[in-house]
Amino acid sequence: MNKKIAAIVTTYFPASHADVIVTKFMKGFPTDEGLLSPQVDVVSMYLDQIHERDVGVMLAQEHGVTIYPSIPGALTLGEKNLAVDGVLLIGEHGDYAWNEKEQQLYPRRFFLEQTCGVFATSNRSVPVFNDKHLSYNWPDAKWMVDRARALSVPLMAGSSVPLAWRNPWLEYALDTPVEEAIAVAYGGLESYGFHALELLQCMVERRKDGETGIKAVQCLEGEEVWQAGDEGLWSHELAEAACQFIEDKKEGSMETHCQHPAAFLIEYADGLRAAVLMLNGYVQSWGYAGRVDGQVHGMEVFLPGAPYPHFSYLSLNIQQMFLTGVPQYPVERTLLISGVLDALMESRYRGHVRVETPHLDIRYRSYDKMPIRPRDPRPKDTSLFVL
Repeated sequence: MNKKIAAIVTTYFPASHADVIVTKFMKGFPTDEGLLSPQVDVVSMYLDQIHERDVGVMLAQEHGVTIYPSIPGALTLGEKNLAVDGVLLIGEHGDYAWNEKEQQLYPRRFFLEQTCGVFATSNRSVPVFNDKHLSYNWPDAKWMVDRARALSVPLMAGSSVPLAWRNPWLEYALDTPVEEAIAVAYGGLESYGFHALELLQCMVERRKDGETGIKAVQCLEGEEVWQAGDEGLWSHELAEAACQFIEDKKEGSMETHCQHPAAFLIEYADGLRAAVLMLNGYVQSWGYAGRVDGQVHGMEVFLPGAPYPHFSYLSLNIQQMFLTGVPQYPVERTLLISGVLDALMESRYRGHVRVETPHLDIRYRSYDKMPIRPRDPRPKDTSLFVL
């Protein structure tokens, strides 16, 4: 019998994160090898909000998934104790407030708090995946990881971007002497900035001696971005290498096309300096470049359109954790980036000042075993992606 999975969702409409993840757990995972059938069964769902274009109710009916009016109900299948073998927490999209720092207040801590409450009273924990960053604020993000550890919960979180197609293929061996790094992206500073930061971190965490934590960050916008580049606070050479293989970009320079650029400057505890450039108007994709032993290598990270098969590879890694009870990559990556993103939004709110981050003294080692992901620079046959 397949393991039973509960999906705890903010809202569920076409192309929402619930749709691009939970739907694949019901219909199958489109990959380069074709449509792969799930090895687990979504049996219950909680919908925090019913969207005006909701498809979650219909899909649940089609696939025999019971919708419960509460999170404990979805985890216990309406009984007293935990009755599922894994939990998907999809706290993205929906009608939730924004704070003064332009962070949307998704209830991700609340989702995990309710889930862990059921674990605690049932004297049993099961694997949990939390979509995207752990929380919009550091105290809640830290609490989520600490609470999971206290209950021995296998916990994964994060972005689909580290698991997408890479062109050309670039992966660092453990203990690679990374000297400098940069990621480029587009979109909203918090929503897409998180993806760019996780792309950066999944590469640099494999540097010599592993991750040592981050001591300070700074968010810049507008002309200050270009000035910082001229002052050597981020590398033009690396930025160009990160953009080199991106197909969906404008002809000419980034300075010409970006009317409102943004930069995240990051100082690591071991002296590594890295940056993220948000280049709206110039690129519509993702890139990374790093300097190792004086040599610069870059790549595009390619995310296809509907039905968004990069989420298939994220979902396959989640499924592997559900099957084995072992996370595919360290949750410390997402914890660190959750804290970095919160500090960057604080930097922006306070007038783009440098923000010291002694609380981000997070040390960990990347796993030697690689997660499940495509190895080709581009999908071979997009017809395989039809759901």
